Amino acid sequence: MLTNERYELILHLLTEKKTVKIQELVDATSASESTIRRDLNDLEDLNKLDRIHGGATISERITKELSISDKSSENLQEKIQLANYAASFVQEGDCIFLDAGTTTLQMIPYLKDKKVTVVTNGLTHVDLLMEHEITTYLTGGYIKSRTRALVGPQTIQTLGDYQFDKCFLGVNGFHLEIGYTTPDPEEAAVKRLAATLSRKTYVVADHSKYNKVSFATIMPLDKAVLIVSDFEKQAINLLEQKTTVKVGKS
Repeated sequence: MLTNERYELILHLLTEKKTVKIQELVDATSASESTIRRDLNDLEDLNKLDRIHGGATISERITKELSISDKSSENLQEKIQLANYAASFVQEGDCIFLDAGTTTLQMIPYLKDKKVTVVTNGLTHVDLLMEHEITTYLTGGYIKSRTRALVGPQTIQTLGDYQFDKCFLGVNGFHLEIGYTTPDPEEAAVKRLAATLSRKTYVVADHSKYNKVSFATIMPLDKAVLIVSDFEKQAINLLEQKTTVKVGKS
């Protein structure tokens, strides 16, 4: 099989399956493993795919971070439904961490009667938490202008003083092989620490984040319960092989 023919077959399989392993490509093309690895490197250089451990994916790599106002308007109704569903996992009297994010922001009205204590690094969360008279602690740290998230050494230090019943995190992408990701390594560090300080961790993400990969890895899929909106059944089945998935019905 000629090189261009292999390229065409590899990209066709990726379009169908989203992610393929090297051995699958070896079987499909009858080429050697070293040849397939070289093909994948070449196609990655052409921005046709992304290499992952043991294979490749056509997932969209996110490097630019949207502002909080841009994020707020995306899939708003879906986020509100997801937030309502996510809040149902909070018990009365829980101490929880609410990550800076637009979906976690939408959870706040559904927490008002649960007598919870909230710790957050989301500056945009504070007014709504106060409006609903929810006991709130704000972390210290550097304020990111685009996302209004508090990050950095002071945020990490402050978080270390707490233990949470549950934490709720937003992400920019979740991927079967790569896990949960976000554009900023400092935000990734805050999310990762909050998860380790929590008895149970939830990631709340709308369907548009599926198979997306951003710059900084937060953690593997199995480190959190994934709360998603109802979308492609096959994708949900694949995710359920990696972690616990809770599907919020519209």
